[in-house]
Amino acid sequence: MADEPKTPPEKTPPEKSPAKKTPPEKTQTVDTKGSTQDQSADAHADKAAAGAGPWGTDSVDGRRELEVVDVREGMFGVHGSGDTSGYGGLTRPVVMPGASRQPFGEPDVTGEHGWFDDVHDRLAAVLGETGVDDALELVVVDRGEITFVVRRHALLQVVQHLRDDPQLRFEFCSSVSGVHFPHETGREQHVAYHLLSMTHNRRIRVETTAPDDDPHVPSVVSVYPTADWHERETWDMFGVVFDGHPALTRILMPDDWQGHPQRKDYPLGGIPVEYKGGTIPSPDQRRSYS
Repeated sequence: MADEPKTPPEKTPPEKSPAKKTPPEKTQTVDTKGSTQDQSADAHADKAAAGAGPWGTDSVDGRRELEVVDVREGMFGVHGSGDTSGYGGLTRPVVMPGASRQPFGEPDVTGEHGWFDDVHDRLAAVLGETGVDDALELVVVDRGEITFVVRRHALLQVVQHLRDDPQLRFEFCSSVSGVHFPHETGREQHVAYHLLSMTHNRRIRVETTAPDDDPHVPSVVSVYPTADWHERETWDMFGVVFDGHPALTRILMPDDWQGHPQRKDYPLGGIPVEYKGGTIPSPDQRRSYS
């Protein structure tokens, strides 16, 4: 009996896999009125990190205006043929956030602006009452932090009010640090004070400046005793003289050390390093390509 021809099985079409969801792009649109439309959950954080946004900026369209303080060339800031990295033609501007304008804080759910404005308004009011209304040079809001740049002659009055006023109550100075900007003629030395209000759970930064040829700033030890060693370190590393400090001596370097190592104009110097019979000369003795 002949075998009957076998019918080939019908082919079942493959099931369609569910379409993959495209992740949202981390982009944002800022309109001229300052409203934002975020396209992802991280857009608000990206905006804060970029320093953009309508709050605390001095631009009508809500975009952050930056201040170009220097232009660096090459990979290591070396000029001419001294840069052997291959990036000698690289040019990069050094930018800092510019002055901010009110309102400094983003509105909360009630439509009221945040505590940045409360602190600024109260501080400006008490300074005006005591006759030092020119104390605040500018206010900078950047990356969710507020900095009050204060003229050095009024520094003591400012921190005294910040500590003692019941609406401010910044009781604790957590650190004092220095920065040297040699290109900022007349204000090369910067001193920053980080203040904490344990009463209101707030943090601010107070900053003042002094020129290289007169690097004197009033000491705040009488208001914040914790600033004692911090001011000594700032003097040791940057050469800022804190007038009224109880014992302004070096704290990191030996007492007879010449110069202040964290200033931008401080020579590299150093000592040769020996290992396995080889020697690496100190930076100021290494081969120069210029």
